[in-house]
Amino acid sequence: MVFSASRVFSVLSSMSPTLRSIALLSLLASWLATACAGESGQAQGPGGPAAFPPMEVKTAVLEMRPTPQSSEYVATIRSLRSTTVQPQVEGIVRQVLVRAGDRVRPGQPLIQIDPDKQQATVTTAESQRASREADLAYARQQLARLQKLYEAGAVSRAELEQAETAQTTAEALLAATQSQIRESQVELQYYRVTAPTAGIVGDLPIRQGDRVTPSTVITTIDQPEGLEAYINVPLEHAMDLRPGLIVELLDGQGDVIASNPITFVASRADDATQSVLVKATLRGMPPSIRIMQYVRARIVWSNEPALSVPIVAVSRVAGQHFVYLAEPRDQGFVARQTPVTLGAVLGDSYIVRAGLEPGARIIVSNVQKLGDGAPVKPS
Repeated sequence: MVFSASRVFSVLSSMSPTLRSIALLSLLASWLATACAGESGQAQGPGGPAAFPPMEVKTAVLEMRPTPQSSEYVATIRSLRSTTVQPQVEGIVRQVLVRAGDRVRPGQPLIQIDPDKQQATVTTAESQRASREADLAYARQQLARLQKLYEAGAVSRAELEQAETAQTTAEALLAATQSQIRESQVELQYYRVTAPTAGIVGDLPIRQGDRVTPSTVITTIDQPEGLEAYINVPLEHAMDLRPGLIVELLDGQGDVIASNPITFVASRADDATQSVLVKATLRGMPPSIRIMQYVRARIVWSNEPALSVPIVAVSRVAGQHFVYLAEPRDQGFVARQTPVTLGAVLGDSYIVRAGLEPGARIIVSNVQKLGDGAPVKPS
């Protein structure tokens, strides 16, 4: 029976407040039951209650594969044969003849220091040599003359010996002046600083007009044929370090540009950084490597077989990592959430420490849409 709204309102108005409340509650309960029955009828079809279709997912079968166990650090590239260049004289830099990064040969000029003062010293010494040569020539003439007079009995033996002494003194003074000239000329060459060895010029902190002294570092010259990678490894890995472990140098994209064994492991730890210094000698110099450059370095601890799972297959809940396995169930498959213990990241995968066995079928797609026990359709 259906009543109009006005009829219902008229009936309710004639009731007492208590009866009116009871009637309103009864009408509300009747309306909720009718609504629920309608929704139930829509959910049910000719075939009974509706069931969710299985979700299509991609899977991968786990298997043991050789997997490098490694750690990444920062390495500094240093030269085995690096020479520090310092001047041997003091003066003002007149000209810088090379630039940082230039390749130089032994003896090639690097800088020119103002030599005017030293050149004047050489000129003065050379003028003194002319005077000494004249004095020696006069002393020889005097000695020759007195020898003849002594033979003729015109002079005494003492006068002859005095002339001989004068000649010897003149010869000694000339020799001293010549030595002074040679020393001044050698020092004059120091005003042009040259490369002691072949190699690559490092940083040049000096500029034209700077004053330099024998303690001033002009630059360094490094030979690229002998390079080493210096790596500071934290103490937690100190027990695993040994010569022969492979060190891989990586570029900005993570590609390996050099691979060399460790050649040195320090016997003592650095008390400031609490790390152990290791060195790897580079057999060649990659084009992108520069001396004193910081590069990414990866030490490969082992290459033993291990399980790995793609990063996209892993979810994390409350600090615990999980993966979904495609588990057979009633002629189909369901997603079974499984906790796992993971290790380092290698490429786009995690190394599995515990929780999975070889042959497990792991779900690698639609992981965020799955729930434990949800039906799936592997592909």
